[in-house]
Amino acid sequence: MTFVLNGPSYWPYISSDIFLSYWIVATGVVVVYDWVLTLGQEIELIWRQRWSLMTVLYLIIRYIGIPFSVVSLLRFAPWVSLTDAVSTIMFYTTSATNVVVAAMLGIVMIARLHAMYQGSRAMLIFLVIMFLAINIPCGVIAAIELNDTVLEELILSGTYKCYYVYEVDEQLLFPMVWMLNTVWEVLALCLSVWVAVKHFRDLRRLGPSTGLTIGDCFRVLIQSHILYFAR
Repeated sequence: MTFVLNGPSYWPYISSDIFLSYWIVATGVVVVYDWVLTLGQEIELIWRQRWSLMTVLYLIIRYIGIPFSVVSLLRFAPWVSLTDAVSTIMFYTTSATNVVVAAMLGIVMIARLHAMYQGSRAMLIFLVIMFLAINIPCGVIAAIELNDTVLEELILSGTYKCYYVYEVDEQLLFPMVWMLNTVWEVLALCLSVWVAVKHFRDLRRLGPSTGLTIGDCFRVLIQSHILYFAR
């Protein structure tokens, strides 16, 4: 159903949608620009090498940004009129994409941390348990949100806007998702910093006997972690 509303009280909403649409265009341009600059290296280092699960995840995460930006722009652009059905499909698509990409990034992070901890089985089990404990509730919350959200088209002073009607308490569910994702990000950051500090302390302790300086320690640390992430 389409609702037509007019009045100066809605102008701030119109301005925010216009600003958001410009921001989406800018980020989309940056994504395409980055893709153009690194396409040659990507073909040489990714496409022509032996493929693995990490290769597939990398390509999906890398290339999903362009269509995601287009769909997001169509959703928020105040000059584009969309039917309720199209708006619903786009909302489902972008919401599901956020959940899936977050899960993929989590898998990549597990693989990287597993490599940084020298293939520790205990660390792998711990990371998988934490990953499932965080992402399963996020998926359930996203499913509840998608199931209990109704989209309507609003025409505000000649501009178009998708209006979301949440039949659940979004003020409770949304912060829960953010908190769960924050827990995972902080955990991954702490584990990465810990192994880096431990490695640096080991190199520094061996410095007097090997003649290594602080700069050499940093150089070895950076090179070793580049090798971890190149696996």
